[in-house]
Amino acid sequence: MQKTPTSSFIFSSWQCFRALCCKGPPPPRPEYDLVCIGLTGSGKTSLLSQLCSESAENIVSTTGFSIKAVPFQNAILNVKELGGADNIRKYWSRYYQGSQGVIFVLDSASSEDDLETARNELHSALQHPQLCTLPFLILANHQDKPAARSVQEV
Repeated sequence: MQKTPTSSFIFSSWQCFRALCCKGPPPPRPEYDLVCIGLTGSGKTSLLSQLCSESAENIVSTTGFSIKAVPFQNAILNVKELGGADNIRKYWSRYYQGSQGVIFVLDSASSEDDLETARNELHSALQHPQLCTLPFLILANHQDKPAARSVQEV
């Protein structure tokens, strides 16, 4: 059978159509559950808003917790952000179950007292049975402020 311009077009169209239709939906991206902790004002909400390409205007401190899905090309991070106020920190451990990683955000420009409190909370989280084997990301935020400490100082 000799191909005519019309049959060649139909054949090419059929191949394109078949490639599109038979390919099926893209494979689902894996999802990972993370917990994001740190003292009030450390920048947890701002960080997550930035990662989700949301406006950084009108951000208020989280009371309780919030959950955000942070999409990446090859995965989705479901981040449970826990409020950092003193009266909320005592409940953090109730939200650790099922976490696959931890983001600990600290304000590198905070006072010595706040930095010591953050250090104690970090050590407590590192020793918690549900977190101690998980990967930790420790983010020294507010590096743009004049009072920011270096990584070594933190």
